[in-house]
Amino acid sequence: MTSKFQTISIAAALAASLGLAGCATTSTPAGTPMSGMHGSSGPMSGMMPDADDDHNQADIMFAQMMIPHHAQAVEMSDILLAKQGIPADVTALATKIKAAQAPEIKTMQGWLEAWNQPTGMMNGTNAPGHAMGGMVDAAGIDRLKSAQGTDAVRQFLEEMIGHHEGAIDMANQEIRAGKYPATIQLCRDIVASQSTEITEMRALLAKL
Repeated sequence: MTSKFQTISIAAALAASLGLAGCATTSTPAGTPMSGMHGSSGPMSGMMPDADDDHNQADIMFAQMMIPHHAQAVEMSDILLAKQGIPADVTALATKIKAAQAPEIKTMQGWLEAWNQPTGMMNGTNAPGHAMGGMVDAAGIDRLKSAQGTDAVRQFLEEMIGHHEGAIDMANQEIRAGKYPATIQLCRDIVASQSTEITEMRALLAKL
């Protein structure tokens, strides 16, 4: 890979928000409330209020962390689209990623507003154990900005593959632990669409 990815899993943040006991069972059907959700004494219980009946803490944490995750994918796509001499199939992919994820950011912001929750990252979620999987560090973004031609294409594809893999991990965590039906459906859509895009990006890389 040409840039350093944050490799700590979103699982740690969700485990903290739910309490370790609440996350122990992986067979809970999507949309089913997790036991111990209200009044949890887990590590995150002092950081955010109990969720309402239609959603839980996993839904809140997912939206708050996926918003900046999506925002970086849009940023990376914009960086590539501003360059000259990029193959049409790669610019088409970047355009598709931006077109999908920008509206999803607004959707997740709307959920958080409806839940009376902050729409940005919560205090403490940047601490060790709470990083978002697949995020590209500042040096990696700078390298993408300065790269040109084939180097820019390779950098974008390699970084975006890791970025997508992180998003899929986050979405799968939410599918298992979340409660809000629309959020869980969004996660299923993310897993399907971004898995397809990973396959497409790997094929594009193989052509370089």
